[in-house]
Amino acid sequence: MVELSNNSILIIDDDQELCALLADWLRAEGFSLTSTHDGSSGLEAARSGQFQVIILDVMLPGMNGLDVLRSLRQNCNTPLLMLSARGEPVDRILGLELGADDYLAKPCDPRELVARLRALLRRSHTQGSGNSLQVGDLRMDMDSLMAWLDEEALPLTQSEAMILRSLLEKPGQLIDRQTLSRQALGKPLGPYDRSLDMHLSNLRRKLGPHADGRPRIQALRGRGYLYSN
Repeated sequence: MVELSNNSILIIDDDQELCALLADWLRAEGFSLTSTHDGSSGLEAARSGQFQVIILDVMLPGMNGLDVLRSLRQNCNTPLLMLSARGEPVDRILGLELGADDYLAKPCDPRELVARLRALLRRSHTQGSGNSLQVGDLRMDMDSLMAWLDEEALPLTQSEAMILRSLLEKPGQLIDRQTLSRQALGKPLGPYDRSLDMHLSNLRRKLGPHADGRPRIQALRGRGYLYSN
């Protein structure tokens, strides 16, 4: 069980009434909450490194949420959940493509929001064996979840790092989609949930192929994924 009393949350949303309601609910659940109400100040606060999870709205005055996410992911891997009234599949996919770890549509059940935040926090607090794992030219620290390809650091989000860790722990072995989602994302996949696919797509792009052109992450349709060694 993750201790939540010291976990700080940043919410970037221009709906101040909603922020106040969420603050009451989340503080009652043991979270420490800070709110900002426009994109620019939200981005500045998010970059401060003071927060363990960020909740980000899409529709913001000035700099919109997708631009905030795009700028943030250039140098910040803090776990991020998008919370938006724009809940169409294309909006969810775009948010995940840009590096969001999770996406929840408004209006949402506060209990589901708490569950999603706890899942993100559990993943951020997960500790490995303390050993670096080396598979070919790829190395990963199992505690920090930092990864290096040919000794060059990879800019991975938390979700991407957790997926890579699960695959590297069993190189060459197939992991089915549900198992990978539960291990890496902390949740089962719903029938129309494409979050795992989007994170894997981003991860493949950042890793690139092996030197001989083989894909590092192979998908076996209807079965699962493996890291080819």
